[in-house]
Amino acid sequence: MPLEIRQLLTFVEETRGDGGRGDGPPLRKAAAAAVIANPYEGRPFADDLGELTGPGAELGELLGRTARSALGDEAESYGKAALGGLAGEQEHAVATTVAAFGTAVRDAIGDAREWISSVSKRCGPGTPVDVPLASKHDIWVRSHYDAFTVVAHDAPLPDEIVVIVAVASRGRLNARVGGKTLAEARTA
Repeated sequence: MPLEIRQLLTFVEETRGDGGRGDGPPLRKAAAAAVIANPYEGRPFADDLGELTGPGAELGELLGRTARSALGDEAESYGKAALGGLAGEQEHAVATTVAAFGTAVRDAIGDAREWISSVSKRCGPGTPVDVPLASKHDIWVRSHYDAFTVVAHDAPLPDEIVVIVAVASRGRLNARVGGKTLAEARTA
């Protein structure tokens, strides 16, 4: 079953300083979100969520490519989120971002090998979500622990799911809490 996408949204943010100073190039964050129909809305409980997991590769490639393009730079970190409308289940939202979806996102982002941090919830239109970000090279690179807040003002409608991929060009500005460095992760 092909995806029914009502909207494709992009978000971009650039932060040049924090704490009264910068520490190099600006931190750019970008996200791509697809507002899709929930094929399980209004149907009885289903054990098989294949209508949502099946198009995962197509959706992951689209959102990964769109987010990376909006970033306009190499992505060093990434994350994903799914917001399910109130007529569906949280599990419907989660089903859109698993398995082939993650592989396609990693491929579209490029040089990504790490688990993708994620969040999901049921909500109404215009609910903000903090998409968690972590290094695409190694989950233990603390400088890249971050989030990007995304709001789709008219979604999800009760019978929809908003699927989001977010990326960032670098770690937090002025990061100084220690841990594994990005250079160490790249050589591991």
